[in-house]
This record gives sequence, C-alpha cells and structure tokens, in this order.
Amino acid sequence: MADVRSLPVPDGLEGERIDAALARLFGLSRSRAADIIAAGDVLLDGNEVAKSDRVYGGAWLEVTLPPPPAAPAPVAEPIPGMGILYEDDDIVVVDKPTGVAAHPTTGWTGPTVLGGLLGAGHTVATSGAAERQGIVHRLDANTTGAMVVAKSEIAYSRLKRAFKERTVDKRYQALVQGHPDPFRGTVDAPIDRHPSGDGRFAVVAGGKPSVTHYDTVEAYRAATLLDIDLETGRTHQIRVHMSAIRHPCVGDMAYGADPTLAARLGLRRQWLHAARLGFEHPTTGEPVEFTSPYPDDLARALEIVESES
Repeated sequence: MADVRSLPVPDGLEGERIDAALARLFGLSRSRAADIIAAGDVLLDGNEVAKSDRVYGGAWLEVTLPPPPAAPAPVAEPIPGMGILYEDDDIVVVDKPTGVAAHPTTGWTGPTVLGGLLGAGHTVATSGAAERQGIVHRLDANTTGAMVVAKSEIAYSRLKRAFKERTVDKRYQALVQGHPDPFRGTVDAPIDRHPSGDGRFAVVAGGKPSVTHYDTVEAYRAATLLDIDLETGRTHQIRVHMSAIRHPCVGDMAYGADPTLAARLGLRRQWLHAARLGFEHPTTGEPVEFTSPYPDDLARALEIVESES
C-alpha cells in the first residue's frame, strides 16, 4: 500500500533540488527520488515537478511513496571458494570469499553466505528476518575473511548480544595508501549515509558514533599494512574512516583510492580482510578464536608492494 506524506518544506532545504530534498527527507537514494518524481507522485504547492526544480522554505510538499519492495529470499546454492573454518551444533564460522554478500538484500542478485550454507546442507537458526536468519554480523560483499553464523536459537540470541555489547574481538587487516601519521592511532568520527544518496557512507556530523583503532604491521614504499580493531560495527566503517584520514584502502575506488595503484597490484576490490574473530562460545562459554589466511588476490598484491619497497 502506498504511503502518502504531506508536509511543509523545512527552511534548511531552501534552494535544494527537489530530488536531493526528497532523498534527505525520506532517506532515499537520489535515483529513487527521481523515479518517484518522474512517476508524477510528487507535488509542490499542488503542481507536478521535474527532478531539477528547486524547493523553497514553507512550500507544501505532497509525496506518494511506493511500498517498500519485498525482502528477497535466500537462494540455496553452494558457493565455490567459501570455506568452513569451524562448525558445531551451535555455530558455523565461514571463510567468506569476495563477491559474496552476507544475506539477500534488495538490489543484490549475487551469491550470499546464507544461501551458500543452505545450498551445502548446513542448518541455520530460524531467528531473525527470513532473508537473514542466523546472521549476527556482516562483512561487505567484497571484504573477505572470518564470519560467524548462528545455527541454534540460543547461539543467535547470545551472539547478537555479544556483538551489540562489543565483547567480540573483530580484527581486520587493511593495506592502505601512504603512511598514516601516527603509525598507531584511533579514528573517532560519526558515520552515516553519504549526502549524495549513492549508497556510500561518510563521516557526517550527527551520524552514529564510530570508533576504529589501527596499528601498523609493516610500512612499504607506497602503502602500509594495518591491523585494525573495531570498537563499533558501522557499515563500511574501516573504508570510510581510512578514507577520512586520507589513507583509503588500496583498491577501494568508491572511497578515493588510486586506480593506477590498484591496477598495478591487480586489485579489483578494496584490500581489506577479516583476519581474526574471537568471542565466548555461546553455549560453552569458552573463549574461541578463528583466523582466515589472505585470499590469493590480496596475497599477490601484498607481494608486489613488498617487492617494490
């Protein structure tokens, strides 16, 4: 069922293009806002508008928002290259390859960890929304490494709480451009959706608190290998924070990486890997830790960086 909204344009949006104003008011992407405008579902003081028209404070805005698309269901299919680091009756720890999302989302048509587990005959907890059952944390589709999925309901509940209370030790390694100064430090900067509405995230005043600790493993001529400890778990957090301090992950063109360097290293994605994952086992209470070796593309890129130094 469509959702009809009527409201005055806030003074703070005075002079904005109407597609940008809609994106900010309703949390839409610019392209989604433009589609709604093109469908004739936006009126400004009773008149239809074009996406490039400007809004003015106090004007009356009427918007018919289409119903949200139904959440996609996981497709059960084995995923080549997705390894299992550990499994028991309560958890399965996956070694996630690149190009695989954690679970189905609107707009993602590629493989998922959840679908891969189901396709290989593994069971997962039924807690959570149908499209992300058993999923207690996520990695970006093009970030590789260790990821835990709950198989039992008690494991799901306890792991969700552990991630929320930040008692899980999540360690990443990232190859970033240049040399961060200081070599060991903390980035404490709030993150929210990028104002462009293009799917990226950014450091934004008033965003969600986000804290990233980093330490140098090895400094090379063109790049630095970092060990990263996340205190919070925001979407794209490492990528956003490294870009914010002007040392983006090598290969991460969405966040300002040098395409020439990426091409020289043969990288088609960000050099970012979930190397270690530690937590209390949800049923035994024993501390457990899992490590994931570098996948081939990251290992090759690192060898080239080392050889050039």
